[in-house]
Amino acid sequence: MRHGSLFLIALALTTPAGAQDSATVARDSSALFASDEVIEFRLATNLRALMKDRGTKRPYHAATLGYTGADGNAVTIPLKVRTRGIYRLKNCAFPPIRMNFGKGATAGTVFAGEDKPKLTTHCQDNDLYEQNLLQEYLLYKAYGLLTPIGHRARLARVTYVDGEGESGKPIARRYAILIEEPERMAARHGGKVIDAKGARADDLDPYHTAMVGVFEYFAANTDYSIPGLHNIELIQNADAVFPIAYDFDWSGAIGAPYAKPDPKLPIKDVRVRIYRGYCPAAEHFGKVFSVFNEKKAAIYAMYSDLKPLDRDHVKRAHRYFDEFYGVINDPKKVRSEIMENCRG
Repeated sequence: MRHGSLFLIALALTTPAGAQDSATVARDSSALFASDEVIEFRLATNLRALMKDRGTKRPYHAATLGYTGADGNAVTIPLKVRTRGIYRLKNCAFPPIRMNFGKGATAGTVFAGEDKPKLTTHCQDNDLYEQNLLQEYLLYKAYGLLTPIGHRARLARVTYVDGEGESGKPIARRYAILIEEPERMAARHGGKVIDAKGARADDLDPYHTAMVGVFEYFAANTDYSIPGLHNIELIQNADAVFPIAYDFDWSGAIGAPYAKPDPKLPIKDVRVRIYRGYCPAAEHFGKVFSVFNEKKAAIYAMYSDLKPLDRDHVKRAHRYFDEFYGVINDPKKVRSEIMENCRG
């Protein structure tokens, strides 16, 4: 058996025969993620009960989502919400949320066609953590500039209300990130999400495997594992299996107060970059570096153009990314910082 064959066995057992065709991709249109404008809405539910759901049992709670439509009229959508996540669920005052829209409930609204999108929220109700969230949003957008094979994200301004109806009490008004569901993301590429651990480099599309490793190095994110499916998803279509990176809150590019590297790693600070990705052939890295160089101005502009992001954070991000570009455009540094740290 060749290297990685256990993954292929698991893949055969967990993947439906045949990928979705291009017609499926064409039908997958999303009004929600078609715009980069900040969307404002009101999310009302029994927040006190919701926030207590921190264990393995995380039931859905009835909720309503309200916003003002393009015609100026009020739009109200019934839905269910529950807590989600791992670290943030246990340690944040305000954990991430899974939204669950009923069939037909979103027809004619900006959420039309959405099923169970993620809502990434502020960890603590203060400006520092909100700035962290804005930077995570920008990492999703940077990822989308570099490759279409990833989750779409949209910035939201959410008023959280404890209780339903007019008697509900607003608790907080903060930015949040709406993140595309894995299944819809996979459908855009004619594929399916697969849940098979153990993937090695030669099991995966080499170019996108290099892209994921370099992007995580760009963000200085070590909190992921391709074979362990930790903050990584895999999608398979008729062409290949593609790794998808997500969840960047522990990255050095953000520097969240709680972010610390794994004690097993030879770094003590998340802002110290270390390459932890796989190493396909060098030609794929060359193509990835070219895309990063091509998109550099656009990535920097996204940070400059996001008005809610503090200007000091913008300057810090630009300087931090300058260090990354100094590596990928220096063959000696590419060899010592990336190629010599590759995983098998």
